[in-house]
Amino acid sequence: MAANDYVDTNKKAWNVKTLFHVSSLFYNQADFLAGKNSLNEIELKFRGDVPGKKILHLQCHFGQDTLSLARMGAHVTGVDFSDVAINIARENADTLGLDASFICCDLYQLHDFLDDRFDIVYTSYGTISWLPDLDRWAEIIAHFLKPGGHFVFVEFHPVVWMFNNDFTKVAYSYSKDEPIVEIEKGTYADMNAPIEMETISWNHSLSEVVSSLLKQHLHLDVFEEYNYSPYDVFVDMEEVFPGKFQLKMFGDKVPLVYALVAHK
Repeated sequence: MAANDYVDTNKKAWNVKTLFHVSSLFYNQADFLAGKNSLNEIELKFRGDVPGKKILHLQCHFGQDTLSLARMGAHVTGVDFSDVAINIARENADTLGLDASFICCDLYQLHDFLDDRFDIVYTSYGTISWLPDLDRWAEIIAHFLKPGGHFVFVEFHPVVWMFNNDFTKVAYSYSKDEPIVEIEKGTYADMNAPIEMETISWNHSLSEVVSSLLKQHLHLDVFEEYNYSPYDVFVDMEEVFPGKFQLKMFGDKVPLVYALVAHK
């Protein structure tokens, strides 16, 4: 696989997915534009003071979380490789009159598009699986953080990605091995969407995530694991509390999400 094949393949998939996501009940764009905050309890817990802060949101999709932070008083910059998603994010920012800018580029090329430093770098939910090299990811985070700045990260637990889509067997390695090349039917925001897209991803263990940040001399302040997801994105989930979903077959026995905060 050539170096940029995965970028081209995944960008094509995400451009198509985004068109279904923006009109889905999952993202509920109408309520968001009317004022609903898209951030969840977990990330709100770790965000710190937002008003007046400069925040860089990596892999921001079409910007609902980015713009939610702007509504809270932050000066935000969102980054994503999908031009379809970034165009929608920019349109929403203009419509809402929010202090937000958006950059469309491959994350690993961000140095070529941005020369600034931030109080907070933020990324969440289903992001690092699209990246083959977490050392480069962590270098970008460290580079764009101000001294004393914080990295806030919320992600699906790597245990989740070991299973097949039906959670009936362990199908993949816990840690990064070979690229996982799949034909995905539908999308998490609309499982019945009439699309089939090839995607290329990687599994990353907790140790790989933490080690990559430590190599950049980022200091770990918080690490927590959760036995629920704030999103109903896997098969056969049940809402055990409002906004908290678990897999029916596993209940509270499997971690679904983790969060960490580190500072420079």
